[in-house]
Amino acid sequence: MGYAAHLRVYEPMSALPDSEREKWQEYVAQGDLPSRPVQMAREHEVAMSAVLAIPPRLNLSDGVDHAYVRHLDGLTYICPWRLQLRAWDALDSFRSQLPDELRDAFFPPALSAAADDARDAWVASHPEVKAGILTSTWQVPIAWFTAFEASERRLVLGERRTAEAPNDGLDRALIYVTQMSRARRRVAQALRVVRKIFDDGPATGAIEDVGRWLEDFHPHSLVELDYGGIVHLVDDETLSDDTSVADVNESLERLSVGDLRAAGECYERVVGRWRSIAALEHAN
Repeated sequence: MGYAAHLRVYEPMSALPDSEREKWQEYVAQGDLPSRPVQMAREHEVAMSAVLAIPPRLNLSDGVDHAYVRHLDGLTYICPWRLQLRAWDALDSFRSQLPDELRDAFFPPALSAAADDARDAWVASHPEVKAGILTSTWQVPIAWFTAFEASERRLVLGERRTAEAPNDGLDRALIYVTQMSRARRRVAQALRVVRKIFDDGPATGAIEDVGRWLEDFHPHSLVELDYGGIVHLVDDETLSDDTSVADVNESLERLSVGDLRAAGECYERVVGRWRSIAALEHAN
């Protein structure tokens, strides 16, 4: 399991395209599905095997696809891995952050061109299929918190995974889950407040990106923020004291009434908390 957080959308089984629904109905019907932490560990293993290959392997279509599953009020909600589509998205994001010389050193032009062609062909034949998982390594993007409220927090203080006990920690988790309608409404409200004060700056763009992404999915979906492997980077006290969603919401409330000083204090609590965790990426 990598040190990454995830924002997932679980769509109702009935909302999936016909070409996908039967496949995932059979998947759920077989029972004995892997748990959420086990699935995250498997995702990480597949991704690491691909990226450590020489040259890096961008074709993940040979792997067995899995999905995260939730049951609520008699309905089944599903969030497929869609690793291949997410790998293409990650490649685009990675390449966009590097100068041409470094980009070509990591991914030879021929390999990148082949990946682009494969993605274009796949998207053309599956225009209705979207990747329902966003991933962020070493931190949770501030904009993700705007979709939730503090009462939706679910904390489990299981054992931490360590180098000495790599298989422990399967129960440790910090998760928020909400309905899509609520998530969209909150993100839209946050966007209005932030845009009014800061116009079209980076914070506005980040929230806008989250809102636009959520619009791609069925309105009766569930939205989940999962701290994933990041819960193993901090101790129980630090994890229990993480009130990032509440702090972001308070900051937005203060902004909405023009109390910029109090809003800044709330925001700095969140930024400071995540700055210290993100710094662990560079620890020896």
